Amino acid sequence: MPGGPAPLGARDPQRIGEYRLIGRLGEGGMGQVFLARSDRGRTAAVKLVREELAGQEEFRARFRQEVRAALRIGGEWIAPVLDADTEAGTPWVATGYIAGPSLRQVVGGDGTPLPERTVRILAAGLARALESIHAAGIIHRDLKPSNILITIDGPRVIDFGIARALEAAAGPGTTRTGAALGSPGFMAPEQVRGEPLTPACDVFCLGSVLAYAATGQLPFATAGNAAHAVMYRIAQEEPDLTGLPEGLYDLVTACLAKDPAQRPTPAQLRERAEAAGQAAGDADEPWLPAALIARLGRHAVELLAAETPPYGADGGGARPAPPAAPRTADGPDAPHPADRGPE
Repeated sequence: MPGGPAPLGARDPQRIGEYRLIGRLGEGGMGQVFLARSDRGRTAAVKLVREELAGQEEFRARFRQEVRAALRIGGEWIAPVLDADTEAGTPWVATGYIAGPSLRQVVGGDGTPLPERTVRILAAGLARALESIHAAGIIHRDLKPSNILITIDGPRVIDFGIARALEAAAGPGTTRTGAALGSPGFMAPEQVRGEPLTPACDVFCLGSVLAYAATGQLPFATAGNAAHAVMYRIAQEEPDLTGLPEGLYDLVTACLAKDPAQRPTPAQLRERAEAAGQAAGDADEPWLPAALIARLGRHAVELLAAETPPYGADGGGARPAPPAAPRTADGPDAPHPADRGPE
């Protein structure tokens, strides 16, 4: 499991909106991601849009729409959107920071699977997250291990709606350098074919995620995992579920039905996973194995160490004055999220 965030670079901003940047968390299809702390002390992950995307009005329009919807999503199984400025020269969005590694980091390159019980509880938590996301009128479109964070209290889903904004910039059914519209190993058949999407596409992706978590392997993997070959298998062939525990087989295969109409809804999936968990006595113990809980503890310690860097340690010198209060996705005259009550 990787350590804490990387230090800020000499050319990185010191502040974005009301957020003081602490370190770099990574870089994805939308842009750079920073660990930050608000002026009121809340830790957040701030995503700064790539410059080439910021110049595309089609992307901005979609990004504005998706952020507005995401601000309405509630629920304990997601990383909430806290704030955004979709009208800035370089748009950004801040989400609540989840102090935990991704499912991809937990399973890792060596393909270490999670116990059946843990995967069953993972299924119920992710189904609840999808219920909240879909209720807000959003299709995630990019549910994959790197967008699922693991905490002692359960899984959390991040980056909902972002893939749709990227799709507006690149064109439906296409990919461009640095911005895969869905990851080849975790796409639904209808995504591969460029067909209109429904919330059922997220359920298929969830099935692939659960198979990966339980076996350590991609269910539609091919030799070399070339993207076109993996997508062909997703669209035309059955998954390889070798090593999948028998107790998870019906749950996973139901999600991986080629026909979207044959897949369970997130509510049905949650009910099935919870019923199986009750029969197995899942509530009697922590949901994660002891060794993983210890790793999460070390991860939290590394985060605390990263949150208080020496002033000017990044070489940036004095910090610039913070900009004016950012405009949210609802427009320049809308109430700022800080005025909507305590965080």
